[in-house]
Amino acid sequence: MEPAVSLAVCALLFLLWVRVKGLEFVLIHQRWVFVCLFLLPLSLIFDIYYYVRAWVVFKLSSAPRLHGQRVRDIQKQIVRVEPLVTMGQVTALLTSIGWTLPVLPELDDLTVGGLIMGTGIESSSHKYGLFQHICTAYELVLADGSFVRCTPSENSDLFYAVPWSCGTLGFLVAAEIRIIPAKKYIRLRFEPVWGLEAICDKFTRESQRLENHFVEGLLYSLDEAVIMTGVMTDQAEPSKLNSIGNYYKPWFFKHVENYLKTKREGLEYIPLRHYYHRHTRSIFWELQDIIPFGNNPIFRYLFGWMVPPKISLLKLTQGETLRKLYEQHHVVQDMLVPMKCLSQAVHTFHNDIHVYPIWLCPFILPSQPGLVHPKGDEAELYVDIGAYGEPRVKHFEARSCMRQLEKFVRSVHGFQMLYADCYMSREEFWEMFDGSLYHRLRERLGCQDAFPEVYDKICKAARH
Repeated sequence: MEPAVSLAVCALLFLLWVRVKGLEFVLIHQRWVFVCLFLLPLSLIFDIYYYVRAWVVFKLSSAPRLHGQRVRDIQKQIVRVEPLVTMGQVTALLTSIGWTLPVLPELDDLTVGGLIMGTGIESSSHKYGLFQHICTAYELVLADGSFVRCTPSENSDLFYAVPWSCGTLGFLVAAEIRIIPAKKYIRLRFEPVWGLEAICDKFTRESQRLENHFVEGLLYSLDEAVIMTGVMTDQAEPSKLNSIGNYYKPWFFKHVENYLKTKREGLEYIPLRHYYHRHTRSIFWELQDIIPFGNNPIFRYLFGWMVPPKISLLKLTQGETLRKLYEQHHVVQDMLVPMKCLSQAVHTFHNDIHVYPIWLCPFILPSQPGLVHPKGDEAELYVDIGAYGEPRVKHFEARSCMRQLEKFVRSVHGFQMLYADCYMSREEFWEMFDGSLYHRLRERLGCQDAFPEVYDKICKAARH
């Protein structure tokens, strides 16, 4: 090849490499352009559509003539919903009539079906368990087209097998869920804690105190955290009232961090619905990686009312290329481990992925049949460790790092939430989850030809 031609080819290859690397940089670090100019307005349109739709349905289906029936329904202390009902819709309706769910996961767009077929958790879970544990009945359409209702006493094996099954035993068409009386505010106490041992001790003690209606921790480094405890109340001190859900307010995790930076404790009264959805606007802290200036006061006051973009739209517009890039530059994982292993688990997260903040949410795990239960025969206190963000370990490689983390979680009889990327082999997956009841039901109900096995549906190894 002539020298001039070789030089031209090399130059062309170099320009191509620069373009690819430049595109990767824009997709990963400058995605805010696409989100702000396209996804936020589209998300707003979706919100308006669903608001109008919910208003029309409420007006047509909840006329005064139905008041007596609604009261009788409330007296049963359950609410019956279809699987696509969102947590935002549930809180809008129930809190307006003085009721709430015992466990109400944070993000507005989470659906009842997703929280049952996957799982759901809230800072009240140390009292009530996971979302599945406040459900009293499921209605499903099975593989043969038949309809079945299951409860703890009626078709109980199916009732306990449905949670975490990801729609692989049947189509969920309705669920009945416990409700409890609600109050207007959450009296929330903020306590900064330093030193991992002190953090774990404090968090464990508060999680064991059932007089705390809500317990949550935000870990900002290996040895810095703010632990929050809350109780429902109808009274509030006006000077300490904080409507954190208002669009112009600072993102909640940033607001909490101020207590750590100023080394002071705090007490605030937060409207109930604002508290429930405290992490919605910033999608916990994911939005800071998408819109880096999103917490700037100017942006909040001018555009905060459009935030957040719909998570479903973010996923829909991600594409395979961007998904692969995010996989190598981003972690979104929830690992559920016994509370007694909290310190060891935090060290493992720190060494394997080094993502902060970390969300700590306690929950009681009853000893019941199904895919997820404690190792022993008694209920056990667990903690959800949520890591969302860009790993800071050197030479991060998603598959090897996550397999290492999954190995640790299996070793302590913990569980990985199934919405996240899962790299386990089939044998490792069924080492983590108890498939005895699940597999018996799949065979008995003829699921093999109708629905994939849960491992084949969610694990990366099964899709390659």
